[in-house]
Amino acid sequence: MGEPPASRSDFLVSNIGGCLTPIGDPPLLMGFMRGVPFFWSLHLAPVLLVNMVVLLFIFYQIDRRAYRRDIAGGLHPDISKPGTEVKLRGAHNLIFLVMIVATVILSGTLPSLPMFQDAGGNVLGLPVFGEVTLSWPSVLEIVIILLAAFLSFRTTDAGIRRENHFTWGAIEEVAVLFIGIFITMQPALMLLKTRGASLGLTRPFEMFWATGMLSSFLDNTPTYLVFLTTAGSLGFADGMKTVLGTIPLKVLMAISCGAVFMGANTYIGNAPNFMVKSIADENGVRMPSFFGYLLWSLCILVPVFALDTLIFFL
Repeated sequence: MGEPPASRSDFLVSNIGGCLTPIGDPPLLMGFMRGVPFFWSLHLAPVLLVNMVVLLFIFYQIDRRAYRRDIAGGLHPDISKPGTEVKLRGAHNLIFLVMIVATVILSGTLPSLPMFQDAGGNVLGLPVFGEVTLSWPSVLEIVIILLAAFLSFRTTDAGIRRENHFTWGAIEEVAVLFIGIFITMQPALMLLKTRGASLGLTRPFEMFWATGMLSSFLDNTPTYLVFLTTAGSLGFADGMKTVLGTIPLKVLMAISCGAVFMGANTYIGNAPNFMVKSIADENGVRMPSFFGYLLWSLCILVPVFALDTLIFFL
């Protein structure tokens, strides 16, 4: 199958590693904006630790085998060159990063304030098209994030971006791809939204795999929201009370892990996956093809998710 040099960052960093807070992965942010407490996702820490231990062990074995193969082929590490020097330049951008994090948190808390609601408790917003509105907290979030990005771009020395080989190519490629994905996935999501409650999915392991399999090919954020809505409509009496209904904690864990973890199964399951591929390609780092990546996830991730099912969701 060949080595997956950068795909491991997709598996762990871009997906599974973001499960502990709503600002770590967009699906959890959708839950936070619908009444799931901000720090509730820390309940996913045991699942994260199991996955980290198993995957890091697998990656170590892959690297160890590749290293021994290189040594046997006559290749040797070059120890004559000095180690890489790490520098931090443009540290003022941490201020803009804090701005973005604070804005994301506010976007989940402002809708509950009376000043952003009408007399019926509905969140006020800006009419976009027909019955579609963009809530004022969302407008505020977009403005502040764009402002932070603009200030970062204007106040950072352009030489730093050149030295880091920064280009807009990867961002543009991912934006175009995911605009297409979001448009074409709407019929499937609308069908799930209207028929989801009749699918008979009530147990945690069912929610884990249903959310996960669809998150692998339909972006994981709207998929998470569809199954969260479905779970809230099933009439559970005990569990987490959200604006969508009461959801048992184990079911909420299953939906959250299914969306966040299995978004790593393909390049299109989560936008950062394709971003990593685009940046790696730009810098000459070999990445698997779409189906090559899928083969790696089937061989490595799916068995790990089966283990998660046995330990946490049965």
